[in-house]
This record gives sequence, C-alpha cells and structure tokens, in this order.
Amino acid sequence: MKIGILETGEISDDLYDKHGDYPTMFKALLHAIDPEVDFFSVRVLEGELPSSAEAADGWIITGSKFGVYEDLPWIDPLKVFIRAAVDKKIPIAGICFGHQILAEALGGKVEKSHKGWGLGVHDYEIEAKPSWMEGSHEGFSGHAVHQDQIIELPESATVIASSEFCPYAALVYGDPENPDALSVQPHPEFSADFIDDLIEIRVPEVFSENLASEARASLGLPVHNSDWALWIHRFLELAAAHNLNPDAKSK
Repeated sequence: MKIGILETGEISDDLYDKHGDYPTMFKALLHAIDPEVDFFSVRVLEGELPSSAEAADGWIITGSKFGVYEDLPWIDPLKVFIRAAVDKKIPIAGICFGHQILAEALGGKVEKSHKGWGLGVHDYEIEAKPSWMEGSHEGFSGHAVHQDQIIELPESATVIASSEFCPYAALVYGDPENPDALSVQPHPEFSADFIDDLIEIRVPEVFSENLASEARASLGLPVHNSDWALWIHRFLELAAAHNLNPDAKSK
C-alpha cells in the first residue's frame, strides 16, 4: 500500500531530536504490522495538498496544535480534499485533530470542550465492533492530549468507542464493515516517553501542575497502540483491496 500522511501539525524542536516527527511515528506504528507499507508526506499546514485523492491508496491525517474551527488558510481546502476522498472511496484515517476535522468536513461540529484537557492514559469502551476489529476486547486505553472535542456527529458517522470524558472517541463513516473513513481521538502513535517529555515542556504554561501530575501518574499503565495499528492497517488494506476489486466481498 501507498499511504500519504497529511501533516497538519509538527513536533516542536525540543522533542523532535528524541522522538522524531509525525511521519516518523506513524511509519513506526504501521511498519510494526506491515514493513512493506510505502509512505510519503504532504505538509498541509504549509499550504500543500495532494494533486488528487487517488495519489495514494489511503491517507492519514495527523494531530495538530490548531483547532479545526480556526481561520487558517489551509483548513477549508483540507475539508474539500476530505470530502473528495470520501466521495471517491479513498480511505482516510484521522488521529486527534484528524479525528476532529473529518467530523467537521463531513457535517459535524467541534469546539473547545468545557471539560478542559484530556491528558495521559484514558480508558474507552468499544461501542461497535466491525469484523476488521476482530480480536478486540470490550475496551482499550490510549494516550490522550486534547481539549477540543466533537460535539455533533455527522449523519454518516457510527461511534465505535466512547468514554465519559469523550463520548465520540472513535468513529467510522459509511458502512462499518467497509468504512470510508476511520478516526480516533487518542494518539496510538505516541509513546509514554513522548507524553512525559511533552508535559514537562508545557508546564505550567499549557498544563497545570495538578493536571500534569495526574497525567504522569497514568503513564505507566498499558495502552493499546498495537491494536490500533492493526485496526488502521486492516481498514486501509480492506478499502484498498475493495477499490481494486469493487465486486469483492468484504473480508
């Protein structure tokens, strides 16, 4: 598979040397499942966009420090690209900001939550389990770093995971068995070490001491990053195979 990474954010210089950038993290995540996946990156936050949705077998939209509701010159063109990809059945996986902008582009609404920051290891319940999530448990844990949340769902969305803090934590669009898009609010590409270092450089300007202490205390808990790597890969692989042979039955 040829997967395009749509970069909507970047890792700060004081974290880059140790942890790499978003493309590095997503390559490591999915190459653990399939070393043959071919990746390329598009710097959307600098105004770049792919020539067409068909330039890749599938797309991943990264996290970002920006809000999907901000008046930035690259936000609306990205929404147009998302709608074109969905119309053409080119699969998209969105993470954090990517999760939110998929919802906004397809008819939902995102805002800065009155609940404040979700930070550290959060637990989520699985609400729906398509066959490509076969082998999953009743829930999963993941690294949360967000204060924006989806508050209104697009009509085409199905909730596949939720929590009390984040009711729309993971979504699929279209037929859950062969979805057009998949998205998740926590970060399967982030390690505990990355979150710990991120917290360290953002206290107290962004995160309060109390919030940082609680989040850091959770970082020793297990997360299900490898499960999400498998689910994202299965989703992309299933959609790519279906596009090659539209009459084939879903696996």
